[in-house]
Amino acid sequence: MRIAAWITGLSLAAAGPALADFAKVSDGGLFKQIVTGKTLTRPLVRLEVSPAGVISGKGAAWEVTGEWRWQDGYFCRDLSWGGTDLGYNCQEVAVRGDEIRFTSDRGAGDSAAFRLR
Repeated sequence: MRIAAWITGLSLAAAGPALADFAKVSDGGLFKQIVTGKTLTRPLVRLEVSPAGVISGKGAAWEVTGEWRWQDGYFCRDLSWGGTDLGYNCQEVAVRGDEIRFTSDRGAGDSAAFRLR
């Protein structure tokens, strides 16, 4: 029993700092500073998120286009990928070093992390 409790405690201690490393971005001006002049990358994906509210790039071999605005502390975007409308969604944004993470449904949904290059 003590070993199981120790392993659980160790697992939680190891996970805690890693999760805390991402800092939520609540300010649209700060978000613009973070993405201006950067390319957001992950395997097979390269995106530009302009301060003017335009999203462009490639996902796999297909074009990604869209628009975004900052609303109530969230990145709200309308996106199309390869001609498929992915719809409107407001996402929580968090950063850690050269990584930026978007979590759909105002932080309650799936996440995708990108490198800022």
